[in-house]
Amino acid sequence: MQIEQIFKNNEKWIADKLALDKDYFKKLSEGQNPEILYIGCSDSRVTAEEIMGVQPGEVFVHRNIANLVNNVDLSVMSVLNFAVRQLNVKHIIVCGHYYCGGVKAAMKAEDLGILNPWLRNIRDVYRMYKDELNAITDETLRYNRLVELNVQEQCINLIKTAAVQQAYKQRNLTVHGWVFDIHSGKLIDLKINLPEILSNIMEIYSLE
Repeated sequence: MQIEQIFKNNEKWIADKLALDKDYFKKLSEGQNPEILYIGCSDSRVTAEEIMGVQPGEVFVHRNIANLVNNVDLSVMSVLNFAVRQLNVKHIIVCGHYYCGGVKAAMKAEDLGILNPWLRNIRDVYRMYKDELNAITDETLRYNRLVELNVQEQCINLIKTAAVQQAYKQRNLTVHGWVFDIHSGKLIDLKINLPEILSNIMEIYSLE
């Protein structure tokens, strides 16, 4: 795509919005009140607003390689704290996707330079579930199962944080683990029982 085309697309987008509502951008500039924080992958094929069918202002979005919630990543921690403590979101979604390049790279025994410490987080997930994953003989199925397990572990990383633990006690907040199936376009709820997981790990991770 030519860069010039992007600006043409922008002009058309503005015209389309104003044709439907002449005050669209005035309203948009008045502030945001999203109920959802979406943490997803940076993959160019997986755009949060489009796959969920939501409009600007409805979802607060953070994306990185392989949708990681790393407690030493100031970017994701800043987004999380702002969304939970300032925006008072009601839902946090961690959404992975099948055929994730980051997860696939983590499965290979290769030196990937600066990506090594980032992908090590996914390799740690593989180590934790090694027996289950190694029992899957089909490589694609093993790969996609690691995508699911990575989502689950990132959800667990969320509930270890002070912001989420405090919000759980003060109001309704729900953490969700989803996977986007690129082949079908479907969003899949992994139905992770996070309240049960939280109760089992509080002895170790409770911050209060």
